[in-house]
Amino acid sequence: MKPAVTYRDILRAWPIVHRYLNRTPLYRYSLLSARMGFDAYVKHENHLPIGAFKVRGGVNLFANLTDAQRRRGTVTATRGNHGLSMAWAARAFGSRAVIYVPKGNNPEKNAVMEALGAEVVVHGRDFDEARAEAKARADNESLYYVHVANEPLLIAGVGTYAMEIAEELPDVDTVIVPVGGGSGLAGTVVALRTMRPDVEIIAVQSERANALALSLESGKLEQIDAADTFADGLATRFAFEAPFSIVKDQVDRVVLVSEDEIKKAVRMCMETTHNLCEGAAAAAFAAAWKIHRDLADKRVVIVHTGHNIDRDTLRWAIGMFDA
Repeated sequence: MKPAVTYRDILRAWPIVHRYLNRTPLYRYSLLSARMGFDAYVKHENHLPIGAFKVRGGVNLFANLTDAQRRRGTVTATRGNHGLSMAWAARAFGSRAVIYVPKGNNPEKNAVMEALGAEVVVHGRDFDEARAEAKARADNESLYYVHVANEPLLIAGVGTYAMEIAEELPDVDTVIVPVGGGSGLAGTVVALRTMRPDVEIIAVQSERANALALSLESGKLEQIDAADTFADGLATRFAFEAPFSIVKDQVDRVVLVSEDEIKKAVRMCMETTHNLCEGAAAAAFAAAWKIHRDLADKRVVIVHTGHNIDRDTLRWAIGMFDA
């Protein structure tokens, strides 16, 4: 079966993405390295305009839509960063974005999507219910439906960050990637297995949202009953076909992290890099700490996928610690 995304697709996305977005920094942090016991580098996707890596995929997608598709507009569902990506790219290309979010979604992300000009619709108890309603809206109004993960143009676009890692740190040993829908991991696999095939790729999921981990273990797509994690970027009950088809047999290790471990990592990121970390990004730091002894003396890149943590969640996450 032909792979959903190839390295050539990422090469095609490269000039498109960098026409609209700057390369993101890759920094080695001394304090983080000292605590971890390895050379800790952070790939700062949080420095992109929406504060998250997803916008790379949004730009690549809108650049490849037909004029008619752009005029009609797109519809999608999100817990936040994917929607921010669609809203930002729609504005950049003069198009329309309708974005479904579940009840109780991050209010600050909702506000930013609206400020970017998107139509935000609240529906359903979780991301997957919002996703089903978005698909129905697409069918009813002939809008271009954008799946959060089963969209090759998104995967190819976000894969450009892994190309940047391989170019800037050619002797990297390990890359740690948090996983929700799986587009970031899939793009990383396609890029690195071509450019640096010996690099260790570690996927991270929440213990409470581990559908992909279960799928990789069983060899088939799995779903769970609930995805009850504060890391909204990880909170999906499903593993999705396109990313799964790309990453199966290509990921060296999956690390599951607890809610407490993710909360502690929010503070770790602040203390050692002076960057805010939303739950999904913090999960990568949490996994790095959880297995830090296995990574001793290696050159490790932690992908900081986003900093869009709302004020109340940030206060809650760091409030569990003594001053």
